[in-house]
Amino acid sequence: MESYDFLIALAVILLSTKVFGILTEKVHLPQVVGAILAGVLLGPSVFGVVGQSDFLIKASEIGVIMIMFIAGLDTDISEIRKTGKAACLIALFGVFVPIILCGGVYYLFFIDSFDRMSVIKAVFVGVVFAATSVSITVETLNEMGKLRTRVGSTLLSAAIIDDIIGIVVLSVVSGLSGAGESSPFTVVLKILLFFVFTAAIGVAAYYLFKYVSKRHGKSRRIAVWALAFCFIMSYCAERFFGVADITGAYFAGVILCNLSKSRKFVAKKMTVASYMVFTPIFFANIGLRTNLRTVTGSVIAFAAALLAAAVLSKIIGCGLAARMSGMSRGESLSVGVGMVARGEVALMVAQKGIDAGCIDAAVFPAIVFVVILAALLTPALLKLSMTERRHKKTDIAAVEITD
Repeated sequence: MESYDFLIALAVILLSTKVFGILTEKVHLPQVVGAILAGVLLGPSVFGVVGQSDFLIKASEIGVIMIMFIAGLDTDISEIRKTGKAACLIALFGVFVPIILCGGVYYLFFIDSFDRMSVIKAVFVGVVFAATSVSITVETLNEMGKLRTRVGSTLLSAAIIDDIIGIVVLSVVSGLSGAGESSPFTVVLKILLFFVFTAAIGVAAYYLFKYVSKRHGKSRRIAVWALAFCFIMSYCAERFFGVADITGAYFAGVILCNLSKSRKFVAKKMTVASYMVFTPIFFANIGLRTNLRTVTGSVIAFAAALLAAAVLSKIIGCGLAARMSGMSRGESLSVGVGMVARGEVALMVAQKGIDAGCIDAAVFPAIVFVVILAALLTPALLKLSMTERRHKKTDIAAVEITD
């Protein structure tokens, strides 16, 4: 007889994530934190009332694909062009410095040998902390009235490029994690072919959707076609090129982000569909996979060291790149601090690491904990750095007037 227990599990997840999301929002924390906390309470860490199932795993995968598709749709190409070289340099440092520092911390704590798979595991942990959650930074800058400043514009562009570079690096590392099935040359070749395929399909899809947009405007039909295109790109990326499905979903969104007439409409429909069902399941599933009962003293020490590496790698890496780009010391510090926040993309990469066997289940709680703490620390650090800059400017002006 067919079991319908998944319906109860779905109802419990949707209700609990919504309730905890509202509670965390009340205390000025991201709703994502509430959804993960709901999963932790429902899972083996506390009550154990909801377990892993094939339905939850597949629904979670759809959720992560839709999140990345929406992120692609929200990519502002004009913003990237505006800030140009500075944003690219900041993004490059913002990806590779965290990979080196955070991956190095994992290597020091858990790896004794210098073989291919050990290095890949360390790099994978580093890749988790390469991506920046710009939404938290944007909200903080907006509250302070600093979003349209030089620092704000540079941060926005750098975070977008940061995610793109991080996704490409994820694709390379995921391909190499095939335990000897493919040579590095084959992996890189497949990724290059994927981008050639994406460019060719992108041109055709862009003109097709542009034509459909003119004919049908804001018809629900175009949103359905866009979602189908997202799933096709995700399938092709994973099936034919060995690239993560979320990479295909992200670039499907990037291809359609220039559809001026339909982009906002499609993004709105995708957001409703995603955040009603699939996104809560994805974040709750991260909580369900986080078993706090397995946490040991060494894992706690690792989490503390990893948090320090995650924060300092962005401040030093991005701050140095901003300084090299001609920004003042205060602006460079604000850029570095603004890039500290991690969020959805980091958690997606972590889940991919678990699935690929590149992240051990025992250290997964530490990674989730550091991602959440980095997200919570950023607004306070950013306000502190901005306030310090304002005080210094005031003091300098006062001295000049006195003189």
